[in-house]
Amino acid sequence: MMVLIWSSAMMLRRFCCFSTSASSSLASAPFSSLNKKRRLVFLGSPQVSASVLDALFSASSAPDSLFEVAAIVTQPPSGRDRGRKITPSPVAQHALDKGFPSDLIFTPVKAGEVNWGQMITIQESFLENFKSLEPELCVTAAYGNILPSKFLKIPSLGTVNIHPSLLPLYRGAAPVQRALEDGVKETGVSLAFTVRQLDAGPVISCQRIDVDDQIKAAELLELLFAQGSELLLRELPFIFDGSAKRKAEEQDESKATLAPKITPKESWLSFDQEAITLHNKVRAFAGWPGTRAKVMIVDPQNGQSNTTELKIITTRVYNGAKAQSGDADDVVFNKGSLIFPCGRQTALEVLEVQLPGKKVVNASAFWNGLRGQKLKRI
Repeated sequence: MMVLIWSSAMMLRRFCCFSTSASSSLASAPFSSLNKKRRLVFLGSPQVSASVLDALFSASSAPDSLFEVAAIVTQPPSGRDRGRKITPSPVAQHALDKGFPSDLIFTPVKAGEVNWGQMITIQESFLENFKSLEPELCVTAAYGNILPSKFLKIPSLGTVNIHPSLLPLYRGAAPVQRALEDGVKETGVSLAFTVRQLDAGPVISCQRIDVDDQIKAAELLELLFAQGSELLLRELPFIFDGSAKRKAEEQDESKATLAPKITPKESWLSFDQEAITLHNKVRAFAGWPGTRAKVMIVDPQNGQSNTTELKIITTRVYNGAKAQSGDADDVVFNKGSLIFPCGRQTALEVLEVQLPGKKVVNASAFWNGLRGQKLKRI
């Protein structure tokens, strides 16, 4: 379990360099501390979280809005590109771009970054400062860290989480990826109260969607959080008046499944598996960590061979007639696709690939680049 501490002082040092000036927009309606709206704190980090935050900003600016975004908690700035330039999380950047006060954007500090004495001091300081904000409700959306019990006790109405699965299915860090890997035909998004046990709180509401067999993880994640934003805004009035807590349903623990964090070593493809299994994995792991395979390039004139790593970007299950090949491991080219033989006499169409250090190319461009050499699976 990841242990976290919190530092408003570190947050201030980190974020002042990203806030160009004290914009006059900070006193605008969505961020004013003078109104009597319910005080909501948002916790999120990646781009899909920024879309939820944007929906909250828009809703809170309406004349009849019940709430204001009182503070934001997000991951600390990190190096995101090859130059390791330190940049704020997408949520923090979006908030700053909207003129949200930098001193109300809090960032967590991992326990390993400071000694134990500092950890206790900073944690207690943050909790006191956070309590002084008098938050009534916290909303989490792909925040990425475990919330301590002391934090969960602060908001009077509790903490609710937008989780991109139909709870109790796929609890954990990678619900969308694991659902696609399993080849589900239906998934959804759940709005649930947060408890100490991972993604196990009572479910307020959920929205189901059908899953297209070509959709990739990033697209599905974006779709689910868009629907999750609508679900949240629809349920907020009932969360504020307390009726949501009364109607929320406890999860059936006997039906719970886990969605553990993906690791880079899982990215390798084995063509001994069926094509549908590999296709689902390519969709699930698209983006990061991606999917990779070892292939052999053979010169038919002199028999020399070279083994290389090939990143598999886009695929589909091959349903055509079995291609003629001289060897069971031969990869053939057919109508714009590389056809890889797979387990149980199935085949995988590979539409886009990427060689190490190169750009993503379609199968036709890759095949033409072989210049008559043969391609074999390994």
